[in-house]
Amino acid sequence: MTMSTPTPAERALPLRERKKLRTRKALADAALRLFLDRGFQETTLDELVDAVEVSKRTFFRMYESKEDVAMAAELELWDAYVAEVAARELHGPVLDFLRETLVAAITGLGEDWDRRFLATRGLIARTPVLWDRSLLRSITVQARLVNELETKLGVDSRDDVRLRLLGEVSLAAWRCAAKNWISGRGYDGPQGPREKLGHWKGPGGSTQLIRRVEDAFHAIPDSLTLTAP
Repeated sequence: MTMSTPTPAERALPLRERKKLRTRKALADAALRLFLDRGFQETTLDELVDAVEVSKRTFFRMYESKEDVAMAAELELWDAYVAEVAARELHGPVLDFLRETLVAAITGLGEDWDRRFLATRGLIARTPVLWDRSLLRSITVQARLVNELETKLGVDSRDDVRLRLLGEVSLAAWRCAAKNWISGRGYDGPQGPREKLGHWKGPGGSTQLIRRVEDAFHAIPDSLTLTAP
């Protein structure tokens, strides 16, 4: 798998930050490749840092743990989502705001992110420790989103449960969208371990993922009023 192309925002960073970002990406790319080829538990941290030719000290400046570097593509989405929510002014329906900022986050992640995310989700699905870590991270990001909403609205979520519900609903919409998107995955080449990482197209890339996200958010009001005959 080749290194992902820098986004315009990344190219605008100072040289030191760009170097740091390149190292972070190199670790994430190497980790994903090694974990897919050899298995997450079977690959040691020593092997990972040796592959990128950095020290463990450098690794821990970039990532908290081996689990986090394995889930780098997913964590990039969460950080981008919270950053979009923090940066934008909030006007109108909050649910629309959460949808728009999630779409903006996905759009800004770069052209290769969808491939890395698909490979990451496949790794997480068959690695229990990563599955548990992913669930914990999703709970954390929900709290981060609610904190941002509290700041923007001047409301304490302990007094207004709607803020916490909106945080939960936005992530539920994302999970439904991602599952529907991943179910259409396909390959454009041989299906060996390396080919899977390098050629996994996904069902229409980020463009189709965004469509799934839009569909999921738009379905929320009708789902709340759904009744049995």
